[in-house]
Amino acid sequence: MVSSMAETWRRHREAYLLLALPLAIIVIFRVLTVGGAFWISVVRYGPRGAPFVGLANYAATLQDDLFWRSMFNTLYYSVGVVPLGIAVSLGLSQLIFNLGRRTQMFYKAAFYLPMVVSGVVMSLVWLWMFDPVYGLLNWLFQQVGLEPLLWLRSPKTAMPSLILMAVATGQGASIVLLTASMGSIPDPLYESARVDGANGWHEFRHITVPLLRPTILYLLIMGTIGSFQVFNSIYVMTSGGPYHATETAVYLLYTYAFQMLNFSRASAIGVILAVILALVSALQYRFVARGSVEY
Repeated sequence: MVSSMAETWRRHREAYLLLALPLAIIVIFRVLTVGGAFWISVVRYGPRGAPFVGLANYAATLQDDLFWRSMFNTLYYSVGVVPLGIAVSLGLSQLIFNLGRRTQMFYKAAFYLPMVVSGVVMSLVWLWMFDPVYGLLNWLFQQVGLEPLLWLRSPKTAMPSLILMAVATGQGASIVLLTASMGSIPDPLYESARVDGANGWHEFRHITVPLLRPTILYLLIMGTIGSFQVFNSIYVMTSGGPYHATETAVYLLYTYAFQMLNFSRASAIGVILAVILALVSALQYRFVARGSVEY
């Protein structure tokens, strides 16, 4: 066995050396940081030491009404952004895919452009658009005879406003992936469907969407993870308000860690959120990835 391992090392030495640096980065910045966060969550971390307290931080977190409010807000945001975002991306991708190649490139670049802009800058732009007095959206409402809204200043409209922003500006990568996946679907499948009398809607529903299942699953899981971690827009636009209406779990974590300097409670929230995300992702994979895709 030793000689076999030595032979394997001699044959693949260059590959192992090239992989050493990325592996070290993963261990240092992923594995050790996750382990450190878990350790902080089971101690009372402070300047005078870190006595072990077991699950006391988790118990205090689970008994905190504000934590459950933040989890509800996080779920509300995720349920609003992810399904609606995928639906919008599918519709736009279908429209773009039917255009010429150059026109496709133009629209994909246009929809992807907001993705390369800083999240803080994008939040500032939408903060102006949502302004109840000088904002663009209320000006448009007034032009068509509608009453202006308070948008981010009302508990009823604050979270829907953030969802609107996320859906309107965060679908560039999804559109690029979906249009690329559409290009891999064989044309004879559509030709056979047209011979059987299928129209465009039937082709989209019974051919395109089922064969895009792996891509949709990827977008669903990654979108859920991203929506559970939303922070920039809330930090810049609402600071968790009004009346905690937009305070998500990650923003609550930030509040405990960097405003209250309670790093143990913040780490406990992070670990709980990580476990929830792992369970949700596993459930999504189990129910969406059923069956195989062959074409």
